[in-house]
Amino acid sequence: MNRVSVDTAGRPPSVDALARELANRHSLPHAILVDCARRAIANSSAQQVTQRADQLATEFAQSLLREVVNATGVLLHTNLGRAPIEIHTSDRAANLELNMLTGERGSRQETVGKLLALLCGAESAIVVNNNAAAVLLVVAALANARDVAVSRGESVEIGGNFRIPEVTEQSGARLVDVGTTNRTRLRDYKKAIDKRGNDIALVLKVHPSNYRVSGFVEDTPMRELATLPVPVVADIGSGLVDNTCPWLEGRTPAWLANEPAARQTLSDGAALVMFSGDKLFGGPQCGVIAGRADLVDACAQHPLARALRPGSLTMIAMQSLALSYLGRTVTTDVAFWKMANISVSELQLRAEKIIRAAQVGDVCSLDSIPGAGSAPGATIASAGVVIAGDHLTKLRNRELPIIARVKDSKTYFDLRTVRSEDDHLLIDALRNLVE
Repeated sequence: MNRVSVDTAGRPPSVDALARELANRHSLPHAILVDCARRAIANSSAQQVTQRADQLATEFAQSLLREVVNATGVLLHTNLGRAPIEIHTSDRAANLELNMLTGERGSRQETVGKLLALLCGAESAIVVNNNAAAVLLVVAALANARDVAVSRGESVEIGGNFRIPEVTEQSGARLVDVGTTNRTRLRDYKKAIDKRGNDIALVLKVHPSNYRVSGFVEDTPMRELATLPVPVVADIGSGLVDNTCPWLEGRTPAWLANEPAARQTLSDGAALVMFSGDKLFGGPQCGVIAGRADLVDACAQHPLARALRPGSLTMIAMQSLALSYLGRTVTTDVAFWKMANISVSELQLRAEKIIRAAQVGDVCSLDSIPGAGSAPGATIASAGVVIAGDHLTKLRNRELPIIARVKDSKTYFDLRTVRSEDDHLLIDALRNLVE
């Protein structure tokens, strides 16, 4: 590494000189290199300043958002952006809020909302920027300054410190705990609704998406909850649209056996469902509210709706996904369902080809997981490549990083989450590790 010189008095180089020297090795904007140079000069000795500045620039470059190869076997990896999506668009404008029939201003929600409503078997639907926002908006629009009944076993905290009690508080509603942690029956809800002093506007049913309680447990199914005299809204979380999975050939996968779905939850009597777009739905980060038209409209008219609305890229992606579901082309169009639908035998064949080409590694059986709190505890049989040693750091430092996993001092590459088009990247990485 060429270094700028330290003068005879032992003084460090100028910020400009050091930044220009860094530009020989880092393709970062000059302003960033100047910042690295300043911090290095301020916190390093004159003899170490160049090395420290180079380290800071390297660390900054590695921190930038970029594509990676997901070889972890976690299909919806929250740290890797959950559902991988490919968006084809140009730098042209889009008719986000232009009614093409009348030429007048329209709604960004109308067309996408109609598609999602049709898909979910709902009267109406809207999209917001994530599922936490969907829950917040529903409670704020329908229960502000009133009570919301939630089973104690569903008063949960999920990732990112999203807590049902705190969301209820922020929406302006009051939480009423119902039942016990492990058992909540219909009569518990009725008792809460009939209790003097309560003003329950709705019942909120929350799917415990990132944990599971077993043993002496009981909850109240939606068909029974729907008999209550107040609307029941269901946060189903993971975004399974239909538990019959009509877009797949054959039966519904076993790992989806206990996952609630939007269409069936609404059919069982829920007034509204809320779910994530970037989990089992396979789309961008967003939240969907679907169900009764009057309640969806109340959410859409609430002042928070504008603050929580998504932009054109999200709406275009959701439109494309909805059309794929309705057109039964999901297994060829949607990355998540392509990954989930690959046979183990196909993965084993790919692993064998990779090992022959790289001349290193062994075929191994693995268990992939849906991830992102979807279908907690469920696994999907998979296959991949295993090599001795912990190579995670070297793999992360590649030009196109490969994210794998380590267990018992062995590195595993689960091929279920690796595109077949990227197998050559694994071959190259394995060869380099051996060399």
